[in-house]
Amino acid sequence: MKRTYKKMSLGVLVCFLAVSPVVKSGAAEAEIVKEEPVTVKSTNPVPVFKSVKVLAKTAAQKLAEEAIGLYTQMELGKYGLSVSAFEYALKGYKYLVEKGQVVKNEVLSICDFSQSSRRKRFYVIDMAEKKVLINTFVAHGRNSGGEFAQSFSNSPESHKSSLGFYVTSNTYYGSHGLSLKIEGLEKNINDKADKRNIVIHGSYYVGEDYLSRAAMNGRSYGCPALPADETDKVIETIKDGTCLFIYHPTKSYIQKSKVLNG
Repeated sequence: MKRTYKKMSLGVLVCFLAVSPVVKSGAAEAEIVKEEPVTVKSTNPVPVFKSVKVLAKTAAQKLAEEAIGLYTQMELGKYGLSVSAFEYALKGYKYLVEKGQVVKNEVLSICDFSQSSRRKRFYVIDMAEKKVLINTFVAHGRNSGGEFAQSFSNSPESHKSSLGFYVTSNTYYGSHGLSLKIEGLEKNINDKADKRNIVIHGSYYVGEDYLSRAAMNGRSYGCPALPADETDKVIETIKDGTCLFIYHPTKSYIQKSKVLNG
């Protein structure tokens, strides 16, 4: 700390403390300490400095605030989407857009597999207009669980769903009609999607009509299958380079994902 003395015209000696701002870093936030002058009543007034703490938000805090703001603005809770699913989806989406792996960034799709298969747990969100475009049912793999998905795999013939981030590709007509190829972007997590023939397609075993006769929606061989009467609309909305996130609060995935931890 440097002290500077200056002789005043009235013969009064005033001491100034020249203090530089100090930055303290922590796990949750950065603390910036500023020095501000305070007037102290005295016969010979001397400037005194007090410390004022200014808390600088971390990137994680800013993202969390942005996620909550968008979640509230779009009323995603009303549609049943979990806060965690949306926050992770937003984080990965922004990362992939920045890396140039998602070329059409106006749309974000989320499969929230933390929910029952009886719920409309597939969401297509317009990120530009800040609104939900489509909310419908989606099936998980038959070996991932019953009403609730619990187990996931990247292995061929596992008949399980794979978690993580995908980018949509081109369409084609197959045994299920109009279908959409998706590319898994996470190594050892979902990068065998193409080899496993994991695509978005329609099916008779998913939707309101099927649920009127069954206790839960049917299950696929690992594909995120949609109600047949809504498939074309979904595919036309999300095809050709948009981001798809298949979520479940599985700790091993959340810890291993380079997209979420990049």
